Amino acid sequence: QVQLVQSGGGLVQPGGSLRLSCAASGITFSIYAMGWYRQAPGKQRELVAVISRAGNTNYAGSVKGRFTISRDNAKNTVNLQMSSVKPEDTAVYYCNAHIAGNDYWGQGTQVTVSS
Repeated sequence: QVQLVQSGGGLVQPGGSLRLSCAASGITFSIYAMGWYRQAPGKQRELVAVISRAGNTNYAGSVKGRFTISRDNAKNTVNLQMSSVKPEDTAVYYCNAHIAGNDYWGQGTQVTVSS
């Protein structure tokens, strides 16, 4: 079965950096687009970044230029490098795989940006 296991996250000061990782199993990882979403308290889950199987990337306007999504097909991992973080980046972050009409999610990782 499809499993997405996240690591990273935690507390970071404004302006700092943080890296999230997501390890996938149970799928032919290299043929699927992968994404990162986030959900802040009281808000809907929103797309943060997506990377195609070819490595093309797309970002939400609020994170463009600060976050970088990448993938390592040899290790079946997708990463989100977060830089110049802001308090409004505080949320639970989820990695996502959309496969055959179904969404699969990681367990979620809390990121808190605070001094």
